[in-house]
Amino acid sequence: MTPGERFTRRVRTALRREAHGLLHAGPPTVQLMRPLGPRVPDDARVQQVLDLCMRVGEVLLSSGESVDETSQTMTRLAATAGLSAVDVDITFSSITMCCHRGMAAAPVTSMRLVHYRALDLTRLEEVAEIVARVERAELDIEAASAALYDAVSAPHPYPRWVATAGWAGLAGSVALLLGAAPVTALAAFLVTGLIDRLGRMLNRWGLPAFFRQVVGGLIATGATLALFAAGVIPEGTRPSLVVAASITVLLSGLSVVSTVQDAISGYYVTAAGRAAEIALLSAGLLTGVVLALKIGIEFGVQLEVAGELPTSAGRFGVSVLAAALAAASFSLAGYARWRPLLAAGLAGAAGWGTYGVLTQVLAVGPVAATGAAAVVVGIATGLLRRSGGGVSPLVVTLAGITPLLPGFTAYRGFYQLSVEGLADGLVTVTVALGIGLALAAGVAFGDHVARPRRPEDVTTAPEAAPSEPDRQ
Repeated sequence: MTPGERFTRRVRTALRREAHGLLHAGPPTVQLMRPLGPRVPDDARVQQVLDLCMRVGEVLLSSGESVDETSQTMTRLAATAGLSAVDVDITFSSITMCCHRGMAAAPVTSMRLVHYRALDLTRLEEVAEIVARVERAELDIEAASAALYDAVSAPHPYPRWVATAGWAGLAGSVALLLGAAPVTALAAFLVTGLIDRLGRMLNRWGLPAFFRQVVGGLIATGATLALFAAGVIPEGTRPSLVVAASITVLLSGLSVVSTVQDAISGYYVTAAGRAAEIALLSAGLLTGVVLALKIGIEFGVQLEVAGELPTSAGRFGVSVLAAALAAASFSLAGYARWRPLLAAGLAGAAGWGTYGVLTQVLAVGPVAATGAAAVVVGIATGLLRRSGGGVSPLVVTLAGITPLLPGFTAYRGFYQLSVEGLADGLVTVTVALGIGLALAAGVAFGDHVARPRRPEDVTTAPEAAPSEPDRQ
């Protein structure tokens, strides 16, 4: 058959398919009644499966995973265990799961509150591996429950001071990334280490997160002012980058990516709750920084915002290396093992390298360049979901965008609010907010493009509903 004949045959087939669709009625646009599935085991068995799914969902949600990914994982796990008709509802701090059992038995519903804990990427990987083993029929429900209990109750793989060193290393790497002198990067390392230890102590005392952010911003700026006034950080070494690096560390704990992913996926209640949390914690950080700057002005000490460094090929290479170190340091702070550290470093280098090429070579604006770099990180995350290479995709997502967080822009806005005036400060803070949203949206888009398509993700209806109802 010649190429022309093959092309004609394809066109004829396509036209015949379209004509068939026009002349025959299709399925309903919105499926109102879900299939209830086969008979399921007794109440004890159902409750055992629901408890396993709920505990897995708690680990995922408390680690910063999106609601959509958490719900899909719980649903797949329940289907593997024989519960084919389940509903999952997540509203920021609680998880509700219901198993329907047809017309012969009442549904079984379970709810669990999510208590947020410190991020442990090793625990997250172990839980993901347990889910994968259940789906491969290597573990039954009893063995999976025991393995999950061991994974959740196990201590962190590293001592707490290693995580402190990770946060401090993140700040030092970000300072080098922004062009700081070695003494400034060392100051950022020490100040951030102090903030982390103090924050841990305040957390043990039960101080709310808002006030811990206030204290963190106050210490970051106040300690830098004190070091600058004492001459430890000399003139011309860009001391304001110490504050910018510390702000980046304090921003890295916010679930910006998950918030935007939840909003895009239609989980508006959870997205609104996370957005309120981000706004509150950011306001606490702003309060601490501005308060410290005001105190410094009263004592005649000011930290002016450092200017942009001239770009060069050598400087670009140093920035990419610093971005890789920053991403790896973030993973170390989250108790990740050596293999995720390498993956995180590569993701951070790829993201910042894309950003640097767009801004320095193609003269693209910071918001658009950040969004494009985040798409690269998101694609890497989606490809990692396909390969299943033993590294949690959340590690790549969180660590890969860390060097791109708008810590320097946020500090510039805070400085303008406290020194130069309200109008300029609000504009700069809005730019920082735009960079954060571009980060989150870019990661979500790249992950959606590259992630694997499961059979349950494909709808059988030929057309979508005009408007989907809120899933919450």
